[in-house]
Amino acid sequence: MKMKTSVLALLAAMALAGCSAQNINRAQPAVDAQKTAVTHPQPAHVVKRDLASGLYEMTLSPQGDALYVSSAEGFKDVQGGVVYKLDPTTLKTLGVTHTDLKNFAMAISPDGQTVYVTHSLDGGVSAIDTRNGKVVSRTLFPERNEKGQPYGAREILLHNGLLYIGGVADPALVWVVDASTLKVKARIKHAGKWVTGLHWSEQTQRLYVANGGGEVLVVNPRNNRIEQRWKPLGDKPALLLNIAEDSETGRLFVTDNSKAKTTLVLDIHSGKVLKQIDGDALAVKFNPKRHEIYISQRESGKVLSLDATSYAVKQSWDLPPNPNSLLLSADGQTLYVTVKQPFNKDHSTNGPDSVARISLNQ
Repeated sequence: MKMKTSVLALLAAMALAGCSAQNINRAQPAVDAQKTAVTHPQPAHVVKRDLASGLYEMTLSPQGDALYVSSAEGFKDVQGGVVYKLDPTTLKTLGVTHTDLKNFAMAISPDGQTVYVTHSLDGGVSAIDTRNGKVVSRTLFPERNEKGQPYGAREILLHNGLLYIGGVADPALVWVVDASTLKVKARIKHAGKWVTGLHWSEQTQRLYVANGGGEVLVVNPRNNRIEQRWKPLGDKPALLLNIAEDSETGRLFVTDNSKAKTTLVLDIHSGKVLKQIDGDALAVKFNPKRHEIYISQRESGKVLSLDATSYAVKQSWDLPPNPNSLLLSADGQTLYVTVKQPFNKDHSTNGPDSVARISLNQ
């Protein structure tokens, strides 16, 4: 996602991030003080809970009754990771799945019965049964780089029974995986350097792929061919990351938190740059219910709400030290944020990462 080379080298496998896992999925009768839901000094409409090390992405159940949060746990002397199941209102723990691999990106099936998590360091994906918390299937991709290390499996997108999983490699690819069997059905190759972002557009019926070489690729899912390659910043150094869409106006919002420090507003059909929103930008979400854009600013420790027409900042939330991933509820009235701690030189941190819940209608 955006950091210095030492961390990016670690998380380019994990970020940019057999089923012998031990699983637990039950209400927790007791948890340590560090993992109880707490409200920090925040506005009344913001709840922030310290949860665990290595938090990354989130997904909500279709019924809206569970928030799943992926965790790689620690990177120093810690094996495996955890998927947390939280109450989406209180952020209290409802269940925990311990995995033998570290977790990064997430997706959930339309019926809410399966959560998919990518394992960036090991180049794979697992399916977890939400009814009992068990890892029921897994695929580890065979690709290896010149050092013999797995391609990092970063972002994941579920559409029409298929999982699209971005590979962090040079050259990169997108794995197309059957969501029911986790069998690889196809590979979208020649995807540039480091596939970092994935987005499906209902308007154009195309897959949009961001990469670390400053490109946005437009993919036809019927034949998995790259139809267009846009380089919106030209020859300027860029590491494009996350993508959101305003389908009504045909705009794509694409973040760059490396050299450009901007959010690009692109025409979804041509790739033409319509606007550049200056400032460090990591995750981005568009809210059609409120006509707002949300951007996490990892370096400045803020999450911004922008008017989607004027791009003026409507509201800013201080969520230090490093707000990371964003998730928007289906009704558009709640925004969830993972907040990360900085890495020390040995890849440890000085405390747990957090989850924040922002009520947008307050």
